[in-house]
Amino acid sequence: MRPNDPAQYDQLADQWWQPTGGFAMLHWLAASRADLVPPAARPGALLVDLACGGGLMAPHVARLGYRHVGVDIGLAGLRTAREHGVTVVRGSVLAVPLADGCADVVTAGEILEHVEDPGQVLAESARLLRPGGVLVVDSIAGTRLAGLVAVTVAERLPGGPPKGIHDPALFVDRRELLAAADRAGLDLRLWGLRPSVRDLVAWRRGRRDVVRMRAMAYSGILFAGVGSKRGTTGRRTADAARTVGP
Repeated sequence: MRPNDPAQYDQLADQWWQPTGGFAMLHWLAASRADLVPPAARPGALLVDLACGGGLMAPHVARLGYRHVGVDIGLAGLRTAREHGVTVVRGSVLAVPLADGCADVVTAGEILEHVEDPGQVLAESARLLRPGGVLVVDSIAGTRLAGLVAVTVAERLPGGPPKGIHDPALFVDRRELLAAADRAGLDLRLWGLRPSVRDLVAWRRGRRDVVRMRAMAYSGILFAGVGSKRGTTGRRTADAARTVGP
């Protein structure tokens, strides 16, 4: 099977909600992503979940008080997401079939490393967001070390990504991502992520369902970020958007 083939997600659709299945780490990342989303500030606040897959963000979004709209191209994942209370929309994250300014929050987790132009995903996110709205992202950095860890090693470990699900050629250049965010009117900050070693050991022994993700300075393997949409199209301030670590 060719790398980065979306059909793999359909073939593994029965594993979306298995905490020890092929999508185990996506559960960990969904929980980590949710920790970066502020509670809904108003009734009817909307969170748009780009590349929602099987809807793993659903329990977190409900707890935070948002209406949850998930966007994906995979029918099998969307069916599963709907079963978990997500309002689903089939469409590309590069051209989202939703109105300008509809969202209070947009999440773009584990998708930037699957598209040719991550900046276009950020541009769509900015279009969807209200002024002051929040963007939450996570992805894999475009470094040789990330290719070694996320593909060569992780695809051979229990709980790691399915073999061939990633193409290292699409891993994300963080500087280009920050520049694209600025052009889109987003102030974005990035930092590194890693699994908790203690939690990982407990998970392997069946004592935990979810491994907590820890922030770290080095963002050259797995990274996360939070941004906000500026009220105008003016340039950012000097330190409003930056990447933490090398």
